[in-house]
Amino acid sequence: MKIKEIIIVEGKNDTLAVKRAVDADTLETNGSEISEETLQRIELAWKRRGVIVFTDPDYPGTRIRQIISERLPSCKHAFLNKKHAISSNGKKVGIEHASITDIQEAILSVREEIEAPKVIIEWQDLITAGLVVGERAKARRKALGDRLQMGYMNGKQLYKRLQMFQISRDEFNRALVDVLQEEEE
Repeated sequence: MKIKEIIIVEGKNDTLAVKRAVDADTLETNGSEISEETLQRIELAWKRRGVIVFTDPDYPGTRIRQIISERLPSCKHAFLNKKHAISSNGKKVGIEHASITDIQEAILSVREEIEAPKVIIEWQDLITAGLVVGERAKARRKALGDRLQMGYMNGKQLYKRLQMFQISRDEFNRALVDVLQEEEE
């Protein structure tokens, strides 16, 4: 499958994994210390072909995603579930450890940021759903992030991503029902 946009990854091993899964060009950030020069290259790629930010599902990956997102508020994002990105010894997390199928699914499920998002899901909806307070909030957010393919996030990040990706109330409710049903099982 050929991808038009340039995929932003963290390093060489991520590039190799992505290229095994899809026909795409990549740009590497070379880790979490993303330089101004790298940001300028990413911005040029975004202007010319568009970009898909596809970073590891860990803290440094989230940090890189936020830096790029602040610079380019209407870029696309692909998220890989953390359980699909764990090394065989269970000690490392990264795109390079994911299967070809999981990488393809993440890229096909890309989400696009909306520059001036309108509020669809209110903060109170998150409280009512037990996504920001309560003993199960973290697990529910993780499960919801997996369902909506937005990655793991804290409460404030969840609220922002729901708006940014314009998740409809119906899509949110369907995913929440699934999360709550799984919780009961």
